[in-house]
Formats: sequence, structure tokens, C-alpha cells
Amino acid sequence: MPVLGIPCCVQCGTHSNKMGCKVVGPTLGFVAFAVTAVVEWPVGFVVYLFKHRKGRRIMGHPSNVVFPKVNNAIRF
Repeated sequence: MPVLGIPCCVQCGTHSNKMGCKVVGPTLGFVAFAVTAVVEWPVGFVVYLFKHRKGRRIMGHPSNVVFPKVNNAIRF
């Protein structure tokens, strides 16, 4: 759901606030995911050519570590 050209992510059904929905955390998490992915996916691809497991871990880092940490760090 884009707002003013910026992707806006909404996560409903959470118990972290009174409203039951989060907007800021998921949106900033997505932005952090995209920025990290731009850097880590090409690096992970090059590493994957020589070390398959390490390359997969590098390419999965944005979705497995960055997005959840940023999303959970913001409570409103």
C-alpha cells in the first residue's frame, strides 16, 4: 500500500499496542530489508559460487535477521 511513493506495510493482529496494528515497524523493516538486500545479495551470489551454504546465509540475512529485528524494535 504505497503512501506518497513510499511503501507502507501494515501488520494487524499484534498485541504490542492498543490498536492491534503496526505500521511504522514493518515499513521501516521493509526499507532496511531493501537497503541491506541491495548490498548483500550480489555479495552472497559471488560467495555462493564457491561456498554454497555461506552464500545462502548471506543472501538470507536481510529476511532472516534485519527485517525481524527492525520490525520488533518499534512498538507503535
